[in-house]
Amino acid sequence: MESLASIQKAIDYIEENLKNDISIGQVAAAIGYSEYHFLRIFKRFVGSTPASYIRKRRISEIVGAMERGDNSRPISDIAFEYGFNSKENFIRAFKTEHHILPTEYRRHGNSLKLYGRFELIPKFEGPLCDIVELDAFRVVAFPSNEDDPTKFWNRYNVNGLSSRLSGGRTVTDYGVCRWNPSTARLDYWIGVNERDAAGDTSGTVTLSLSGGLYGVFKTPPATHIDFVGTIGKTWDYIRDVWLPQSRYERRSDYEFERYVEESRLFSETIFVPIRIKNK
Repeated sequence: MESLASIQKAIDYIEENLKNDISIGQVAAAIGYSEYHFLRIFKRFVGSTPASYIRKRRISEIVGAMERGDNSRPISDIAFEYGFNSKENFIRAFKTEHHILPTEYRRHGNSLKLYGRFELIPKFEGPLCDIVELDAFRVVAFPSNEDDPTKFWNRYNVNGLSSRLSGGRTVTDYGVCRWNPSTARLDYWIGVNERDAAGDTSGTVTLSLSGGLYGVFKTPPATHIDFVGTIGKTWDYIRDVWLPQSRYERRSDYEFERYVEESRLFSETIFVPIRIKNK
C-alpha cells in the first residue's frame, strides 16, 4: 500500500533526525505529501500526531541515554542534544508525559512508560497462560486519579507509598483494575495485600477480590527501559489474541497485576478472572 510505505518513510526520516530540528512540513515534503494529508494518514496509522510522536520518542531516547551509562551527565545536556532548547522546556515536557520530575526518576529509578520506534507490523510473542483457582483476598489500595495507570505507578513509587502501607517492609504491590460502564473509563487502584498493610493506610480503600478461576500470565523478560511497554503488549496479547482463541472468556470481576518494584527483575504477573465460554 502506498500509504503504508509513505508512513514507513516518514518514520525513518523522523528517527534519523531526532537530534535535529524537525518540522511537520519537512517530514511531509520528504514523503511527497501535503501537510494536511500527511497529518491525516500519520494519525490513522500511528495513533498520535507527528509532534506527539517526536516528543515521546525524544524523551524516551533521553531516558535510554541516561540508562546506557550517561547517568553522570547533567540531564539538561542530554536533553539539549535531543532538541530541547532549555532545561525548563525539557522538565515541563517530562512532567507532562510522566507526571514526575526527571530528578525524581533519576533518584528512584522506577520504570517509565517509554516509546520505542513505531513498528507498522508489531512483533510480540505472548506468554503462556496458567489456569489457577484462587481464594478470595483483599487489597488495601490508593484509588488512581490518572487516566493512564503508568503515571499513577510513577507517583506511587516516587512517593514511597508501598513502604508507607507496609510499615517499611518490601512487599508485593498490586495494580487492580475494573472497567466502569457508568463512567466509560477504567477504574484503577494500587496497593498491597491486606495482610501486608501494617503501616499508614490513610487515604486508601479496601477492595474485595473474589476467589475463582484466573488466567495467569507472566510478562516476557524485559529491561528497565522496555518493561512498561512489555506490560502493555502483554495486556494487548491477552485481549486481542489469547481470549479470542481460548475456550475461556472474561468474567465480571477485578483484574490485577502483581509486582515487586524493588526486585528490579522487570517482570510482573497478570491475573485475569475467567470462565469457560458458553457454547
